[in-house]
Amino acid sequence: MFPIKDIVQALGVNSVLSEDMKAHIALWNKCYFGKADWCDGDKVISLRIESSSVRELANVALNEMTTNVSNDTLNKTLEKVKIRLDTFLQRGLAMGEMIIKPLGADTFQCLAQNEYLILERDADGNPTDIVFPEIKKVNKRIYIRLERHKITSIGLTITNAAYVSETENSLGREIPLGYVDEWKDYVPSVTFPVDRMIFGFYRNPNDNTVDGSNAGISVFETAIEKIKKADIQYGRLDYEFKSAERKIHADLTMVKPTKNGSYQLPEVYVDVNGDKEDFYHEFSPTLRQEGFIAGLEEYRRDIEFDIGLSYGDLSQPQYVDKTATEINASKYRKRNTVNHIQAQLKACLEGLVYAFAFYNRLTLSGYEFSCEFRDSFLNDETSEREEDRKDLANGTLRLEEYRARWRNEDIKTAKANLPEQSEVY
Repeated sequence: MFPIKDIVQALGVNSVLSEDMKAHIALWNKCYFGKADWCDGDKVISLRIESSSVRELANVALNEMTTNVSNDTLNKTLEKVKIRLDTFLQRGLAMGEMIIKPLGADTFQCLAQNEYLILERDADGNPTDIVFPEIKKVNKRIYIRLERHKITSIGLTITNAAYVSETENSLGREIPLGYVDEWKDYVPSVTFPVDRMIFGFYRNPNDNTVDGSNAGISVFETAIEKIKKADIQYGRLDYEFKSAERKIHADLTMVKPTKNGSYQLPEVYVDVNGDKEDFYHEFSPTLRQEGFIAGLEEYRRDIEFDIGLSYGDLSQPQYVDKTATEINASKYRKRNTVNHIQAQLKACLEGLVYAFAFYNRLTLSGYEFSCEFRDSFLNDETSEREEDRKDLANGTLRLEEYRARWRNEDIKTAKANLPEQSEVY
């Protein structure tokens, strides 16, 4: 991250970002890129559960989203955003928050929580004073432009200031904006008569258990300790396979030296005396992978529960030892998680459309924005079950096949569990 302490001192303000939040934001970023502190690249590697989780939630949240803006100019720009929205949302889910910020009438960028600094928030957690640092490195010097957006009693004030430093962890001294060619057209300060920010802001709906503030937290924050255990457990499983590789223990008299002085086991061993059985023997231990895999799958199910996913999203379905009721409950839990994400995303897109309207001078054009999400991933299951009941009634589906599917049993178990007299499912 950028030098937060220097920035707040230069602006003469206090940051609402606590030290605990700074540490956790850094941790979420490491976890998302598979570089958590417990991963050493050898014995323990990341299973990338973090990125898999946010990808699944983003895919479901956006799968059947439809949007429309009554103004053609704004609608075309929003469609450009939607092409990259899946990637943007994944980063926001991982980092707790994201901002989609216009750079002009039809260009934009996405910034995660570690790429901006909120100085003040309203009661709902939305930023009312925020700084966007832009960093450039030129000839070993580091130039930083601070673009600050603040809502005041007279409107939205945007200020710009530039700094130069020799080190990354220091803001350095203030310099004119014109010292950097790309910044020469920025004005030091301007105020617009609007009472809202001109960007789209997304925050995860999870309660902040890091410092109790209304800053957004990662969707996998509460599962981090279990993710750590899952990564370590996978390392144990990997070691089990490596340690069980076949080896040959042989007496040196049975091994011929190579030209470079090392030793190599021959492909065929010949016991010329007939009584030298201990000269060599094979070492091939029994694999214990089932226990390690079962433990790993248990961690994965716990992670699914903590994040709000369905059983089977991360874990292997054949290891899900859950009743049909529990599995259905997990699907409703996932639906609720996704619904809350969609509500926050809708607010983000509404703010973004307004921001583009601002840059296109269309805020008073009377445009209308709509955003809808279909909820079919549970309805599809209901339809499938009804179809299976029809197949059961007309004889194209056997009773044990129906029970196996909807009671989460294998065919053999389902057949054994069938009642003597048919019961209604």
